[in-house]
Amino acid sequence: MGTETTGLREAKKQETRQLISDHATKLFMAQGFERTTIAEIAAAARVAKKTVTNYFARKEDMALDHQDAFVAALARTVTDRRPGESALAALRRAFDADLEQRSPVAGFAGPRFTRMIADSPTLTARLRDLHDLREEALAHTLAEATDADPDDITPSAVAAQLGAAHRLLFRRIQDLTLAGRTDDAIAQEVAEDAHRVFALLEPALADYATAPS
Repeated sequence: MGTETTGLREAKKQETRQLISDHATKLFMAQGFERTTIAEIAAAARVAKKTVTNYFARKEDMALDHQDAFVAALARTVTDRRPGESALAALRRAFDADLEQRSPVAGFAGPRFTRMIADSPTLTARLRDLHDLREEALAHTLAEATDADPDDITPSAVAAQLGAAHRLLFRRIQDLTLAGRTDDAIAQEVAEDAHRVFALLEPALADYATAPS
């Protein structure tokens, strides 16, 4: 009975968190991130201001609600790579899948949401931070995957190159979205861009962090 009650309580918390995030995002897109107040968000979600701040330490967390998945994505892909597959090959395969699925983690967010981020210095800065955190998580995973010494700079150097490639392609998707292109057109164009970007990394990283067969 206790486990069931705990599960219901956690489900209710997630429901409330999602409710606040949804209403906040609608307000951010309608009137701008910086101009929207916590009081307005609380009123729209029909909760107390304290409830909003209890669920979200920062206002930007209400808009970027996929950030945990975003930060973990590259590292998780390397951890889950197939036998005999290198880190580069796994990340390339995962990016192709994200394009096929029009994943928000890859940058597909629709024109209104993308414009909201582009017009907000706070959200733009936070997105840069998330890219940095994602690169750091990848470096840590690569170090574990290759049994690198603590003072070996190689995993960080590789993560910097792979992280930069994904950052570039993410920004490319954003730019094309703001230019009014459809998701299908964006996916087709960025698939060609990704092929060129990852091919540039192939000579140096083709065999790096290859999983045991």
